[in-house]
Amino acid sequence: MIKLLSVKMIKKTTFINILFLIGVFNLSNNLFAQNYKLVWSDEFNDEVLDLSKWEIQIGNGHNGWGNNEWQYYIADNAVITDGHLKIIAKEEVLDTFKYTSSRIRTLNKGDWKYGKFEMRAKMPSGKGIWPAFWMMPTDNVYGTWAASGEIDIMEYLGHETNKVYGTLHFEKWPNNKNSGNNFTIANGGFNDDFHVFTLIWEEGKIEWLIDGKLFSTKTEWSTEGHEFPAPFDQRFHMILNLAVGGNWPGYPDKNTTFPQEFIIDYVRVYQK
Repeated sequence: MIKLLSVKMIKKTTFINILFLIGVFNLSNNLFAQNYKLVWSDEFNDEVLDLSKWEIQIGNGHNGWGNNEWQYYIADNAVITDGHLKIIAKEEVLDTFKYTSSRIRTLNKGDWKYGKFEMRAKMPSGKGIWPAFWMMPTDNVYGTWAASGEIDIMEYLGHETNKVYGTLHFEKWPNNKNSGNNFTIANGGFNDDFHVFTLIWEEGKIEWLIDGKLFSTKTEWSTEGHEFPAPFDQRFHMILNLAVGGNWPGYPDKNTTFPQEFIIDYVRVYQK
């Protein structure tokens, strides 16, 4: 005769199962923490930008940094207040440009091959507003763009406040290719609050996460004349910028207000 389990026994069994699942979750987190260690960070707690970690880029590049952007990058638009870096886009005339903003990078001050790259940030909004957290090759071993690769950890278009993009660029222009995905937040927009944007880059595999949730994995790419995992097997550095206008987002319209702020709480790099 089969005996029915008592309510007390069922509750006890359920409780044990819950404890087991919690243990597995904590173990996996601890193993990940042991594998990756913090090797570089900027918490933006100083009064000014740490120039031992960042280089400020000045100008508009060649033809709007290649994207026909409308901003002119200057140092004054990267400011630190209340423990946050604010990259500010302003509607102000400088030379022949109608807008100013800032662009900073870690070239030759923070360069890595593989790792976990993380930023906690809050987005601006408006048509033609284009903030990004991305990586470019330090040494251009395989040639000019995009033969040596480009890793876009986070790109965001100000007229689509609930969506961000993660993308790889490879192969030499004009035959360059890209491979990416986007993530749409369930409620609100990325301009409403801070979110954590993460890239995990290992040999032969690159993953994108939002607030710890995996939304894209890439294991296939190429560059002419070289074997996989080239070009993503060399040193890359990080870039933070806030563009105004460009081929992809389009340009500000009558509803775009200024100033706009790309607010970064921290940037961290981990390696195994």
